[in-house]
Amino acid sequence: MKPIQLVDLHTQYLKIKEEIDKAVIDVIESTAFINGPEVKAFASDLESYLGVKHVIPCANGTDALQIALMALDVQPGDEILTPSFTYIATAEVIALLQLKPVFVEVDKDTFTIDIADAKNKVTSKTKAIIPVHLYGQCAQMDEVMAFAKENNLRVIEDTAQAIGSSFHSNDGTTKMAGCIGDIGTTSFFPSKNLGCYGDGGAIMTNDDALAQKLRMMANHGQRVRYYHDEIGCNSRLDSIQAAVLRIKLRHLNEYTHARQEVAAHYDSAFADVEAITTPYRAPYSNHGFHQYTMKLKGVDRDGLLTYLQEHGIPANIYYPVPVHLQKGYAQYGMKEGDMPRTEDLTRQVISLPIHTELSEEQLNHITRHIKSFING
Repeated sequence: MKPIQLVDLHTQYLKIKEEIDKAVIDVIESTAFINGPEVKAFASDLESYLGVKHVIPCANGTDALQIALMALDVQPGDEILTPSFTYIATAEVIALLQLKPVFVEVDKDTFTIDIADAKNKVTSKTKAIIPVHLYGQCAQMDEVMAFAKENNLRVIEDTAQAIGSSFHSNDGTTKMAGCIGDIGTTSFFPSKNLGCYGDGGAIMTNDDALAQKLRMMANHGQRVRYYHDEIGCNSRLDSIQAAVLRIKLRHLNEYTHARQEVAAHYDSAFADVEAITTPYRAPYSNHGFHQYTMKLKGVDRDGLLTYLQEHGIPANIYYPVPVHLQKGYAQYGMKEGDMPRTEDLTRQVISLPIHTELSEEQLNHITRHIKSFING
C-alpha cells in the first residue's frame, strides 16, 4: 500500500502535470511575473465560478483578511466579533490593526459561529463580524446577515477552508461561500481545496466601491501609480501561482466530489462506533470537507494519535488551543471556562486524512485501525 499522507499534493500534480508544466513555462517565457495576464485571467475565471462581481487576488489568506478590515475604515479600539475555534489568522489581523477581537462561541454541531452568543456580546463599539466557514462547511449565513443588519455591522466571510462550498438560503437562493457578506476572503495555501504551489489568497465582493478600495489597499494605497490616497500594503498573487490556480480551478468540483466520497466512506465505517461523532452536514450548506473532523467521547486521543502514527496513519488536531486561551491573546482578559463549548471541542476533535488521492485500500487501513484502537 502506498504511504498515507494528510495531503497528497504530488499524486494530484501528476494527474495534471502536462497542463501545469505548460502553464508555468508559458509564464516564465513571458517574463510577466507580477500582475501579468494570468493574474487577471484567474481573477476573471474565479469571478465566473463563484458568481461574484469582483475578485481581488492577493499574497495570502491572512493578507486578504487584513486588507478586508482596512477597507472598512474601522478604527483602533473598535470591536470585531469572531469565533475562538478557528485558525489564529482570523483573530491575528484584528489584533494587528489594534482592533479588539471579541470571541464568540460556536454551534455544537457545525462548529461555526453561534449567533445566539454573538447577540450577547455585541456592543456600541462592535463594527463587524467575521464568520468562519470551518472545515469546508458554511456558517449559518441567514442568521449572520440578519444579525448584522439589525446591528449595522459589516460582514467579512473567512472562506479559507470552504472555497467551492455553497450556502442554501431560506429564500430559496444558493450562493457560493465568500459571496454573501460585504467581503469574502480565501487562502490558496497548497493544502487548501484550491491550492497553489506557494502562497496565495483572494478577496471577493459584489460592492463596486469596496472593490475599488480593496484593490487600492492591496496596492500601496494607490489607484494611479505613485499617487497614494490611502495607507495601504503590498500584497500580490504572482503570475506563476495564478497560472497554477487557473488549471486547478477547472478541477475544483471534481476535487470536492472526491473529498465528499472519502467523507462518506468514513461516515459508513464509523456509523456503529458510539465513541465517534462523525461530522454534521448542515442542510443549508454543501460541505467541501477541507478537513474530516470528528468528535471522540471517552477515547484517549493522545494514545490514538500515537497508535495511528505507529501504523503509518497521519492525523491532526485542528485546533488544540482556542484563540481566547492563546498566550498572545491574554490581553483580552479571557480565561479557561469562559467558552465551555469551544474548550470542549479542542479536547474532543481529531481530523483524519482527507484529500483527492486516497484509495479504498488506504481508507480501509485507516478505519480498521481506528476501530481496533477504540474497541480494544
